[in-house]
Amino acid sequence: MDYSADGTNTTKHKFMLFVSGMSVKSGHAIENLRRICDIYLEDNYELEIVDINRDTELAIKHQIVAIPTLIKIQPAPRRIILGDLSDKEKVLKILNLSE
Repeated sequence: MDYSADGTNTTKHKFMLFVSGMSVKSGHAIENLRRICDIYLEDNYELEIVDINRDTELAIKHQIVAIPTLIKIQPAPRRIILGDLSDKEKVLKILNLSE
């Protein structure tokens, strides 16, 4: 892990959120994830939103079979969450974030 001079963790969290257009579930997933990241990760995250209708190659590469799907790329271990991310406690636990 990377640490700054004051001992805090500087590893940037990286996420890929696979959605299908602007469906209601996709919109909720984007909104819920941004809210969680803004509260718990502040500016220490990168979020890539992938519309499978426009980028089918990336969806195939990551073996996406359900929408919305969130993949936590960094820090390890990699985690995958399906759904609109509305269960905040479950999402925080899977992403290993503290409340």
